[in-house]
Amino acid sequence: MLLLFETPAGYALFKVLQPGKLSDVTSMWETYFKTPELASSMVKLKSFSAFASTTEAVVAATSIIDSTLDKNLKKFLKKNIVSKEIADELAVADIKLGGLIKEKLDIKCVCNDSINELYRGVRSQMDALLGGAESGSLKSMQLGLSHSLSRYKLKFSADKVDIMIVQAIGLLDDLDKEINIYAMRVREWYGWHFPEMAKIINDNMMFAKCVLRMGMRINCKTCDFSDILADEAVEETLKKTAETSMGTEISELDLLNIKALCDQVVSLSEYRLQLFDYLKNRMAAIAPNLTMMVGELVGARLIAHSGSLLNL
Repeated sequence: MLLLFETPAGYALFKVLQPGKLSDVTSMWETYFKTPELASSMVKLKSFSAFASTTEAVVAATSIIDSTLDKNLKKFLKKNIVSKEIADELAVADIKLGGLIKEKLDIKCVCNDSINELYRGVRSQMDALLGGAESGSLKSMQLGLSHSLSRYKLKFSADKVDIMIVQAIGLLDDLDKEINIYAMRVREWYGWHFPEMAKIINDNMMFAKCVLRMGMRINCKTCDFSDILADEAVEETLKKTAETSMGTEISELDLLNIKALCDQVVSLSEYRLQLFDYLKNRMAAIAPNLTMMVGELVGARLIAHSGSLLNL
């Protein structure tokens, strides 16, 4: 029996010297792998293929995680088993990988509890079993590979497109709350000067723009609101009401601070529209079917609630 073992330094192929003792699963590690000498009597390194670079090691590790057959592993097995016409069974850690090796290279693979325990034993004595130059730098290679693999998975995460939607819908909800709070404060604050205006203009952004345009209500009759208010009747009502308003007078300093708050309402509302367009485009690109069924906002909230589109 042969054992395929992947290390941070490369692929290793071990010869199992005593396959008949694999049946003793419960005490295998204690009996045959407690010391390097015992491990050497159980398995022996037959062949080793070092990775040429960290990139190659990351590709190999990713292939193992995804249960796919890497081209370098395929070449390694062809060279050491297929070309030599070795008929021994090949012990593998992943049953899916074993199925691929059987399908592509016609090598009989085995994966069970005994093999898992055998892997545990080899892993515990890996430095001694590999020997040579590989064992000396194995720890640093292991650390470097783990860092590189983590960076790779973060960079090429399939779920990262969902994160943009989750963040966008979260920010959209926060903006709605902030705009409503600021707009309510504008209406209350300016309402002391022109209380009737709140009933005439319901839209928060239009209300803030009208306040910025006219300032004091006495200027209302001379201002043009046609680019803000689409309805001429509303504009006419606003101007007539301003002449007979029951509001109190305010100072220029009061008006300056009210206008500053109105600027915040307008800028946040404009950014909210821009963010909604972004969210709409992202949802149409990433989840078009979900968007068609429930709409952009509900679809984005469902993705955010479930954590990702895959979970949904």
